[in-house]
Formats: sequence, C-alpha cells, structure tokens
Amino acid sequence: MKKIRLTGRSSRLSLLQIERVRNRIHSVFPDLEVDILTRESRGDLLQDIPLQTVEGTDFFTADLYRGLAAGEADIAVHSLKDMSAEHFFGENIFALVEREDTRDVAIFNKDVQDKISSGKTLVIGTCSPRREEMAIDFLSRALPSVNGHVSISVKPIRGNVDSRLRKLHSGEYDGTILATAGLNRLLASVADQQIISSLLADKKIMILPLIECVPAPCQGAIVAECLPVNKEAVEILQAINIDTLMADCISEKKTASVFGRGCVQKFGVTSLNLGDKKYGYAAGKDQQDQDINQWIGLPEISMKDDRIFSSTDYMANFFSYIYNDAFVKIDSPVVFIANYKAIHNKRIQDLIIEKRVWASGTKTWYELARKGVWVEGCADALGLESLLPVFQMPLVNIKKSQITIITHHKAAIHWLEKGWHAVPAYTLQAKTDESMQEKIRDAGFIFWTSFGQFELYGSDTKSGAIHASPFGETSERLRQSGIEPIIFPTIKSFHSWRSSVTP
Repeated sequence: MKKIRLTGRSSRLSLLQIERVRNRIHSVFPDLEVDILTRESRGDLLQDIPLQTVEGTDFFTADLYRGLAAGEADIAVHSLKDMSAEHFFGENIFALVEREDTRDVAIFNKDVQDKISSGKTLVIGTCSPRREEMAIDFLSRALPSVNGHVSISVKPIRGNVDSRLRKLHSGEYDGTILATAGLNRLLASVADQQIISSLLADKKIMILPLIECVPAPCQGAIVAECLPVNKEAVEILQAINIDTLMADCISEKKTASVFGRGCVQKFGVTSLNLGDKKYGYAAGKDQQDQDINQWIGLPEISMKDDRIFSSTDYMANFFSYIYNDAFVKIDSPVVFIANYKAIHNKRIQDLIIEKRVWASGTKTWYELARKGVWVEGCADALGLESLLPVFQMPLVNIKKSQITIITHHKAAIHWLEKGWHAVPAYTLQAKTDESMQEKIRDAGFIFWTSFGQFELYGSDTKSGAIHASPFGETSERLRQSGIEPIIFPTIKSFHSWRSSVTP
C-alpha cells in the first residue's frame, strides 16, 4: 500500500475535515502517500434554495458516493449529519474519525439588545426546520428582555460558514444559528482563524443548550467511506475508526430513522456520555408533526415499593434564603450562576451585567434573561464541570481561573475546596416540614435534586429505600457520603421515567 486518494467537497470546512482524516491516516500509516481530490455537491450548487423545498436526500454526499463508484477516489470524507440513514446502513464501509462538540450556537450583531429594548422583531437566519422548531422558541425566552419574550422572525440563509457570517455582518440578519463544530474547526485552522475571528469580533453568542435545542443526529462527526471491494481502503478505515464514536452515531441514526428523514426533520437526537453511563435523547416533532420526547438508556429499576418521593415536587419546602448584603466585588471576566435566586438585587445584577454569564440550567437562564442579563450558555443541569470541554472550545475559550461561581454559602466553601473561585450570595436556612418528612420516611424511592436536601432528611429514609439523583455534583456527593444513587442524566429525564412507571 503506497498511495490512497481522498475526496470531499471543496469548501474550506470540508477541506479541514479531509485534512483531519489525512492526519488520522498518517498517525497509523505514516509512510502512506495521501492525495486529495475535491468536487462540488448538489447542495453546494443549490446555494439560494432551502433544501427542505427540494425533493431528495444526500444533497452534500451523493456526488461523493458516485465518485467512489466511478473509481475517482478510494475514500470519501463527509459530515455524517448530511448522510441519510439508508446510505449509512447500506453496503459501504465507514469509519468514524472525529467528533467535535455537538451543540448549535446563535450568533448576533452587537446592536441586538438595543433592538430588543425598542420592541423590534429580530430576523434570524436559518434554513433548518429543526432549528426553527426548537431554537427559535428557546431564543424568544432566552434573549434578555424584561418583558419576558422576544419577537423573532425566520429568514432563509444558505452558504458556507464565512458567507453566512458575512451576511449577518452586513445587517441582512440580526442573528443566525450555526453548528459549533464547524466554527471550532475553522478557528483552530491557521489559514482560517483570522477571517473567522474578525467576523466574530463584535458579535454576541449564545451556545444553545443540548436538551432544549437538541442537535441534529451525528452533528459534529466526520465519517470516512469506501467501497467494500477496495480492500486497501477497507483496511485503512478499520484501523482509523473510533469505536465509541461510531457506537454513538449508529444509535443516533437508528433513533432518527424512526421519526423521519431528510432536510425536513423538525427533531434532534443527541448522545450524553456522563461518567461511565451513556444516554440518548430525541426531541422535536416527527414527520406526522407529533411531539417527540424520548430518552434512551434510562435506569431500569425494579420497583418493589411504588411510593416515590421526588424533591422536585417540594422545592420550596426545604430551605428559605437568607441574603448576603455584604456581597463582594467580582474581578473575574466570567461568572457561573448556580441559582437565579443568587441575583437578588440590582447591585449584584450590575456586577454581572458586563460579564460573560453562564447558568446552571435553562430555568436560571430564563430568569436571568428577564432581568436583562445576556447569558452565553448553560450546563443543561448536568453540573458545572460538565462544561469544561465546552469552555475549552476555540469558540468559547474560557479558562477555569477566569470563572467565579455565585452560589450559596455552603456550596461556595465546597467549590473553593475543589479549586474553583466561588462567592456566596445567600445562605440556605433549613425549614421544618413534618408532612414532607413523613412522605420521605414512607417512600421506597427518593429522588434528591441537591445534596443539601439529603443532609437534612437522609437519616429519615427507611432501610432499603432506593436513592436517586441527577448527574453531577449531587450524585458525586451522595457517593462520598456512602450512598450509591441511581443516576438520571437530568431532572427532565427523571420526570419522563416517573411518568412511565406511575399512573
């Protein structure tokens, strides 16, 4: 084996993806010569037409398949989200080579808050029915507005990443929605970093949450393909395939194929790899316009005692909030708000208004937005440390040392012990609720949403009771206290499970 030919689309982003595959091949076959051939796809030629209005699938990949079949190249390189499940599960051989962050990002011109304040309707560019279905609704509540809702209209936009950013920059749109994966790859490229950075320089961004704005199936994944008769290419793909990524993408494609196909998809499918657990989530609307809300991989629990206690039903019954009037100054450029109740007066609000603000989840995000605070992203209620890979993305570029966590007094001490910078905005004062305490004593299954709840009432639980919690700090601290909890990825997933096992 002396030489192999790679083919892909001719856009800058596609060329970067081909280069990633070539580097992966050279890491295994250092002496192999790799040639690169490019071509335009049907999707590239249909620049001004929303693809959901055109019959067919595989607009960006079919021409590359035909190139393989004609013997023009040995291996084709694709964005896997552009490939139909029918082709992916067909006869050809595939290797999953790399996967970037899966999220979407909304990018806005710098005058967006002025337009919101003046009551103008924002024009957002997207040609994705999925983004229009989920992201537009989310943004109408997540953009800062004291009125609690922002008016948004959708206008089609097509083209490569840089051309879309230029259309945004020219004022044709107030905002647009892109995949973080493409932006991260371009920003990591020496040849592309300067132009993309200049187009983003005066923009405001929002990294959209995974659970409320579920990404396209296999978003961020680079796949390489060859014909099974090309034995040398098959050997290469088998050597460079990353099994764990392939397993995630197979699961996402299979899930997606149940709900619909093509460019008309109004739903997303994503994978959550949390610790040693894997979960899948699909949401949006299927081809019959029916709502989708499906979790994959939730715990299978044998319920000997069907009495379930969930702290989510009694959140106001555990603690009252004693606020800290001597709140300290914040020098760091980034703040992470653990609970929207921490921002309890105008002084603290003024301290964070010019910061890069991140939230624990979408509830806190929405409440901050109603105070006029621009939130850049959230942890999807998966815990602050789940954001570490996101902070490291070229698009975000936040260091741990730049972050101040704003939380309650006891949690602040805990975060300081873990090496984070944290300040307390309030103290939790335990309440006494004998009725709730009795329910906890009787329950065979208890779902805790904070370790503080367990500290208060854990000793009241009966022997043999099952303890459960969402993934993150709560589950970690339960383990440290000697409890091995059943872990759900999020509170939302727990509610989905509970509705399936109780009337």
